[in-house]
Amino acid sequence: MKVCILGAGVVGLTSAYYLAKKGVQVTVLDRQPDVALETSFANAGQVSPGYSAPWAAPGIPLKAVKWLFQKYAPLKISPELEAKKVVWMSKMLGNCTTSAYNTNKSRMMALAEYSRDCFVDLRKEIGISYDDGQGGTLQLFRSDEQVEGAEKDIKVLKSLGVAHEVLDPKAILAVEPGLAPVIHKFKGGLRLTGDETGDCLMFCQSLKKECESLGVEFKFNTSIERILVEQGQVRSVITNEGDVSCEQLLVCLGSYSKEMLKAIGLDVPIYPVKGYSLTVPITDQAYAPTSTIMDETYKVAVTRLGDRIRAAGTAELTGYNLDLPKSRTDTITHVVGDVFPQGANLSEAEYWTGLRPMTPDGTPIIGETPIKGLYLNTGHGTLGWTMSCGSAAIIADIMMGSQTAIDSSELAVKRYAK
Repeated sequence: MKVCILGAGVVGLTSAYYLAKKGVQVTVLDRQPDVALETSFANAGQVSPGYSAPWAAPGIPLKAVKWLFQKYAPLKISPELEAKKVVWMSKMLGNCTTSAYNTNKSRMMALAEYSRDCFVDLRKEIGISYDDGQGGTLQLFRSDEQVEGAEKDIKVLKSLGVAHEVLDPKAILAVEPGLAPVIHKFKGGLRLTGDETGDCLMFCQSLKKECESLGVEFKFNTSIERILVEQGQVRSVITNEGDVSCEQLLVCLGSYSKEMLKAIGLDVPIYPVKGYSLTVPITDQAYAPTSTIMDETYKVAVTRLGDRIRAAGTAELTGYNLDLPKSRTDTITHVVGDVFPQGANLSEAEYWTGLRPMTPDGTPIIGETPIKGLYLNTGHGTLGWTMSCGSAAIIADIMMGSQTAIDSSELAVKRYAK
């Protein structure tokens, strides 16, 4: 069978790997000169199944209004009245109910936990290394209100059997001793012990070599112009380098999936949510993170990647704009300086921005479509790397007509037709 995959980010790359393992002839198309050069390039560095939750939650609308007036705010919304943004936001608000939150979180957690298990198996199979660590994620609370608010998440973690620890400030220091100079700023923490860390770009570069050894063909510097559909079935992909025929087509274009699919009459509720990161060398090991901390107040993750620190955060709704203004990186800069002031020299920080493909319910879109031969693996939001291996294993099973390891019935795009 010949399968064409659109997109060579971490989702497209893992999909290629799992399909190739099943003996499928895979061709991957991407406009970039190599793998993982867009959203996967400098993400937060987290594989965080324990932190997999939809942004749409009870209380978020009120919090969002408050955030808009904070100096170091986790959310920014551009003032332009863009129709796509307004429609997407209205759908997201519709998911801010307790019942929708519980349903969406349970679904996301199941996928993320399965994906983490796939990561473990992958490391055993091919010995892949990517500055990876298995030290968990520590969510830090600066107020008693945040400590109390975490109770609903703890209940969900317990119901799903997700390993976690509730920590007081003393216990926090046992996990992250580098926080000693600033521990007075925190009231407590929630540690998700099964979470992992690593450099997504390094992971993708190594996995690309494994894919090539399995016969996967990569066509880089290739602009995807359109998908050719005839009589309700995918026929080929039209590119600047000519037509690429295929029996099955898998779209893994992240935020750019929406426009590509809209051209063939398929509407997917994905909106590009802009995020920022910085990477800085560690200057003092004693005052650097050992794994990942998540500052609940600013929604910024700070991760240890070998001899570097990666911090990422901010959600900005501004379309496909990829500008990198200092005013938008101030929040992540502030958090690193506030939490690990002696661990890094921020004057050496390298900044980056990327677009996360968000769905209104937080769950990615994985599965078949009404068009024969067309499949989707997209819309992972901030959890693309976290869910990548599990999503890839699932879509490979679906495309091959095999039973999936976990329930995938509510992952396909048809769920939005209900």
